[in-house]
Amino acid sequence: MDGQSAKRVKNKRNYRRRQRGTSIYFLLWATFSALALVIVLLFAIGLRVITVQTYKNEAARELSEKGKGIERAVRTDPPEVFGGNRSEYLRYLSTSFDVSIFILDGEGDVLFPRTPDSGEAELDFADKVQTLKAQLLVSETPSVIYEGEKEYVYGTQVSLYGVEAETYLYVVKSLGLVEAAAEQVALRTTFIAVFVFVLAFAVSSAVSGWLTKPISEMTKKAKLLAGGDFNVDFHGADYGQEMVELADTLNFARDEISKVDHMQKELIANVSHDFKTPLTMIKGYASMIMEISGDIPEKRNKHAQVIIDETDRLASLVADVLDLSKLRSGLQELKTSIVDMSAYTREIVDRFAYLCESQGYTLSLDIEEGLFAEVDELKIGQAIYSLVGNAVNYTGEDKTVFVALKRTGEQTFRFLVRDTGAGIKKEELATIWERYYRSSEMHKRPVKGTGLGLSIVKAVLQRHGLRFGVESEIGRGSTFYIDFISV
Repeated sequence: MDGQSAKRVKNKRNYRRRQRGTSIYFLLWATFSALALVIVLLFAIGLRVITVQTYKNEAARELSEKGKGIERAVRTDPPEVFGGNRSEYLRYLSTSFDVSIFILDGEGDVLFPRTPDSGEAELDFADKVQTLKAQLLVSETPSVIYEGEKEYVYGTQVSLYGVEAETYLYVVKSLGLVEAAAEQVALRTTFIAVFVFVLAFAVSSAVSGWLTKPISEMTKKAKLLAGGDFNVDFHGADYGQEMVELADTLNFARDEISKVDHMQKELIANVSHDFKTPLTMIKGYASMIMEISGDIPEKRNKHAQVIIDETDRLASLVADVLDLSKLRSGLQELKTSIVDMSAYTREIVDRFAYLCESQGYTLSLDIEEGLFAEVDELKIGQAIYSLVGNAVNYTGEDKTVFVALKRTGEQTFRFLVRDTGAGIKKEELATIWERYYRSSEMHKRPVKGTGLGLSIVKAVLQRHGLRFGVESEIGRGSTFYIDFISV
């Protein structure tokens, strides 16, 4: 084994070792569980994003409306109820609209609300007012609304408190509620995610078991089949059309394997018997030559001829077995050529002329001239010879065999051979092409064979792709035929 082959074998073993440790049940369960987890996570993230964005959009819309209302209010004089006190009016607006209102100068100093007298630190809006100025500059509009740090801001330039320099209205809406809502959504989504994942875990386990159950059952039955149990039935509970079709296919394979097993045993039994008989005779007659007829030329020659005949029979049996094996395995290639089937059929039938002269057989021919086909001449000749020989062996008391080669269409012609024997029972028609088929009717066979003739005929014709068959009627004989494609 070279290095590449050894590497391939090693990789194959490693692959099988990895696969053996992972069951389909586990793969399905893990896949379903992972899919459920991904869906839950995507749902949780999407829900949080949508919730936060929805709250922010609503906060921005609400602040825009409130900001414009506050802007209109501060640009007019305070109502008389406030006694002209603008600061009190701004505090009222702040409380009414649930926002924080600031009046800033251009440097970020707070003009409203004023807090130094209360001892509190003065608010620093220097950076914020610069951001507001930048937003107003970019938008090129009188007022802007934008998201700041954990807050939404509505800002515009106004003139208040007698300040001649630039003054800004700075209205703030805290996003604390948004964050609280997002946290609540996240918390609830977490509980839902855990619940859904646990549920998906259980459901995927049940579904995986349900899906893999028929496969496990079929695996067990396949092991029984491998052990030689041909009564196993792959059908079980109805798990869907695909499983039913798989069960049908496996049952068909079971039946075919059963047939092959039966044929193999029958072949071994028949071959053993056919080998044993001539070997026994060879041994027996060789012993007779040694012990009895060695010095008697006439008997010695007779016994030696038996040995030769039985040896030929063994050689013929071995040749037929090898031919059949090669044909069925595809090892024996066809060597096709255009053959004059009319002349070739006559030539093959003439080989049986000695039976007409010595045993009173009649071979009736009806052969149309000028019929050609592209075939393997040797193999087709072997098939035709076997069919004619089979008809001779099974024909009736009149010892008549009919051979015909006639055109059946513009591109086809048929070879047929008919005997006048007892015919073949309907239940046997399906098995006559099998190895070592024997009719239930016993006949004296003028043409010796190994019992593999029809099986070889079938293999030859199948390799050629030709249509063939048999028609039979009890008491009136059988007709074998081959349909050729003319050239």
